[in-house]
Amino acid sequence: MATKLKTTYSCQNCGTNYSKWVGKCNACGEWNTVVEEVIQKGEQPFDWKPKSASAKNTVAIKRLSEVQAATQDRIITPDQELNRVLGGGIVPGSLVLVAGEPGIGKSTLFLQLALELKNKVVVYVSGEESEQQIKLRADRIATSNEVLILTETNTQAIFHQLQDLHPDLIIIDSIQTLHSPIIDSTPGSVSQIRECTGEWQRFSKETNTPVFLIGHITKDGSIAGPKVLEHMVDTVLQFEGDQHYTYRILRTLKNRFGSTAELGIYEMMQNGLRQVNNPSEILITQREEQLSGISIAATMEGMRPMLIETQALVSQSHFSTPQRTATGFDLRRLNMLLAVLEKRGGFAFGTKDVFVNLAGGIRVDDPAIDLAISCALLSSYEDKAISPTICFVGEVGLSGEIRAVNRIDQRIAEADKLGFEKIIISTYNKKGLDLSRYNIEVIAMSKLEAVYQFLF
Repeated sequence: MATKLKTTYSCQNCGTNYSKWVGKCNACGEWNTVVEEVIQKGEQPFDWKPKSASAKNTVAIKRLSEVQAATQDRIITPDQELNRVLGGGIVPGSLVLVAGEPGIGKSTLFLQLALELKNKVVVYVSGEESEQQIKLRADRIATSNEVLILTETNTQAIFHQLQDLHPDLIIIDSIQTLHSPIIDSTPGSVSQIRECTGEWQRFSKETNTPVFLIGHITKDGSIAGPKVLEHMVDTVLQFEGDQHYTYRILRTLKNRFGSTAELGIYEMMQNGLRQVNNPSEILITQREEQLSGISIAATMEGMRPMLIETQALVSQSHFSTPQRTATGFDLRRLNMLLAVLEKRGGFAFGTKDVFVNLAGGIRVDDPAIDLAISCALLSSYEDKAISPTICFVGEVGLSGEIRAVNRIDQRIAEADKLGFEKIIISTYNKKGLDLSRYNIEVIAMSKLEAVYQFLF
C-alpha cells in the first residue's frame, strides 16, 4: 500500500501554515501567497561531532548573577568594511544572512573573503556554480586559490563532508538552492528554507562555527523567503547598489553582536571588490566650475562621518501637478522641506518641478542633511552657486528653525580634514564645543532665513 503524502499550506510571504488553502493570509494580509507543500519526513538528520566535548553538555537553569561574563574572540578579517558592519569581526558560532540583488557581487565578496583568510580552514559551499566557474572567478580576484570548495545542495551530504574537517568558517551560496532530504518539497520553498536554515543554525551553535548564508531578494527588495528566516539568524546584512554604478554598500539590518547603523562601502573593479576607506572623497564631485543647486552635507552612517554632495534642480512646471522626484532621499521629507520653504520663506515652489539627487547612488536617512538639501533647493531656485568650500549640517523643523544633531564634533572634524573653510551648524549645537581644535570656521545659525541671507 502506497504511503499517503503529508501536505501543508504555507504562506510564501510570512511562513504561516494552514490546514487547507485560503486566498488571503490572515497573518500578513497578502493575497494568493498560500501554496501547497509536501512535508513527508524522510531520513533522520545527520548527527555531527562538536569541536569540543563540552559543546553538548546538559543545560541547567541558572540565576543570571551566577553567569560568568566572557568576551568572545572574534575572527578579524582583512576586510575592514566587513569587520565594521559585523560589529568588530566574525563571532564564532554566529549565523549571518547576506542578501542582495542578482549580480550585485555577493558571491565575489565572500569568495574574496575566503581567499584572503590565511591560516583558517574556510569551506565555500556553492549550489549555484560549478567548480570550474568558481575557479575562473578566483583566478580573476586573487593570486592564491587556497580555499576548500564543495558543490553540493543536499544538506545532509554537506554535513557528512564537514564531519572530520572542523572548519573555521563556512560560506553557503545560496540558501535558496539547498534542500534537506528530511522534508520532501522543492528547494526554495518556505518549508525547505526554514528547515535548511534551522539545520545550519544547530550546526553553528553546537560546533561553534560561524556560517554565512547568501540569500536572494524579491523584486520589491525584501529578502526572499518568509520573515521567519531573518528571525532565525544572528545577523542580517544587505548588499546593495546600482549595477550601473561602481560603488556597493554593505548595510546592517539586524545584528545581535553590534550596532545596526553601520555601513561598508566597496568599489567594484575588474579584479574584485576594493574597500573604500574614505567615502567622502568619492561622494564629492571634483568640478572646475561652480554650478547652482549643489551643496555639501556632513552626515553620519553609524560611527562613520561622511561628506556627501546633494544636488537639486528647480524648474518651471508645465503640468497641472508639479513633479517631485528624489533619488537617495526620502520623498516625504522633501515635500516637508518644500512646504517649510514656501510657508516660512515665501518661495513659490508650488509651481515648480523639483528633483533631488544624492551623489554616488547612496541612500541617506540622516535628518542632519535637511539643511544642505534646503540650501541646494534655494541655490537652484535663485540660480546662484554656493561656494564649494562651505558645508552644512542641521535638521530643519516645521517652523523653519535649524535643530541640533548628534555627533557634531565628528562631523566638524571630517569637514576640517577634507579642507573645507566654513561649516554652518545649528546654534543649539554650539554649546560645549571647543572650536579652537579646528581650523575650519564654524558658523552657528538658528533660522533658515539667516542662512539664506548669509549665502545669497
